[in-house]
Amino acid sequence: MPSPLRVAQVLGRMDYGGIEAEVLNYYRHIDRSKVQFDFYCAQGSALPQREELQALGAGLYPVPTYSHPLAFHRALYQAFRERGYKIVHAQLSTMSVFALFAAWRAGVPVRICHNHSTAHRGEGAKTLLKYLLRPLNRLFATDRFACGQAAGRWMYGARAMESGRVTVWPNAIETARFAYDPAARAALRAELGIPQHAVVIGHIGRFIYQKNHAFLLDVMAQLRHLAPQARLLLVGEGEWLPRLRARAEQAGLAGQVVFAGARRDAAGLYSAMDVFCLPSFYEGMPLVAWEAQANGLPCLFSEHIPAEAAVTPQAHTLPLSAGAAAWAQAALELAGQRAAAPDTAACDIAPWAEKLGRWYCEKARQNG
Repeated sequence: MPSPLRVAQVLGRMDYGGIEAEVLNYYRHIDRSKVQFDFYCAQGSALPQREELQALGAGLYPVPTYSHPLAFHRALYQAFRERGYKIVHAQLSTMSVFALFAAWRAGVPVRICHNHSTAHRGEGAKTLLKYLLRPLNRLFATDRFACGQAAGRWMYGARAMESGRVTVWPNAIETARFAYDPAARAALRAELGIPQHAVVIGHIGRFIYQKNHAFLLDVMAQLRHLAPQARLLLVGEGEWLPRLRARAEQAGLAGQVVFAGARRDAAGLYSAMDVFCLPSFYEGMPLVAWEAQANGLPCLFSEHIPAEAAVTPQAHTLPLSAGAAAWAQAALELAGQRAAAPDTAACDIAPWAEKLGRWYCEKARQNG
């Protein structure tokens, strides 16, 4: 039996974020007798997936972070040359250019640029860098992927999307894994010190500018007047966490905001929530949006969440300009409206992973 095709997956940090979770979703469900993944991630990553990845047969190769582009490029170039990959799949959005250039220099025939995001003017220099790097990715990529229509249009342009030169691979999930679990709801609420009958607004995501956690604190400040026992459950880690903790303290919300940290039991945590809120300033295609809907949760999205994120009637959009009071009122009205059997078949990972496996194998065959 021939050895499986090995595909180099290049990521940033491998912690508890959405992109690494998505790549792992595909890896779990792909036919690993035909396709195996080697993961290139930033040195110092927490790698909570280490044992599972190694058990599944993945290679794990820490490299310098792309914030040190020369060292990052050098490490990847050497690895790609030595291991002779036919396919390099760069999952770094606009930062993929550094990996793609290394793959081009190393003679890798199939070089995939995969975009997972867009941009927002509020990030200043970071946004400027994205716009500067964006066209360079097109120079070194042989294939263009995006997690959704909005992400594809932003990265590659409307003409490329309309002409079929961009392939959309959705952030698909194992839908059954996120089904509502009343036992997990009770246990996690007890563990986190949340009253069993309290209304809980939930959010899962990195503490970064993009996710707009500060707005959720403003919503909680309004909600406590409408439902004094209500709680805001924030799951994740990130650079903005200390300032958000401080802001919650200053606003007198310390007893009503639960900072749960980075956790591996997200599926159960959705069951502990009553409403899922996503007030992001921008998104590519947020994995958590589909996970929450698979749980049956009513969801409240900002206007910046792509339309394809809404796959059930449980998804509702409310502009950020409506203000925190309107969001608090809407969240309270939605609480208790969890769907018993949400139809999220379109989000299921199995058919998409099978399709991706076939795509890899055909590309490798074409490039001998």
